[in-house]
Amino acid sequence: METLPCQGCKGLCCGPVPVSENELKRLRKKVKAMPAKTRNELKNQQRFPGTCIFYDLKKDRCGVHASRPGVCKAFGLHRNLVCFKNPQAALHKDWKMEEPASGILSVDYTWKDFSS
Repeated sequence: METLPCQGCKGLCCGPVPVSENELKRLRKKVKAMPAKTRNELKNQQRFPGTCIFYDLKKDRCGVHASRPGVCKAFGLHRNLVCFKNPQAALHKDWKMEEPASGILSVDYTWKDFSS
C-alpha cells in the first residue's frame, strides 16, 4: 500500500473531517480509553482554524490514528482527496462516505462532545 508523506504537514490537510454516527462512537471510545494526561495534552493544543480536533500538532500526527474516520483513511489515495505532496498516490476513484455524515469534527463536534 502507498504511504503518504504526512510528517511535516502540520495538519493542514486534516480538515474538514465528516463523521458518521458509528465513527463518532469509535472516537468516543478511543478518547475515553486515553490516559487523562494524553487526552488533556491533545485537547488543549492550539490548532490551525479548520484542523481536526484530534490532530496532534506537537507530535505532527493524528492523535486517534487507529480510530480515525474513513475520510482520513482514504485521504491521498482517491482522486477527490489528493495529497499535494504525493499526488501520484491518488489512484482510486472518488471516495464517498459509506454512511451518512452526522457532522464535521471541529465544527459540529468539538472536545466538549467527547468529554464525559
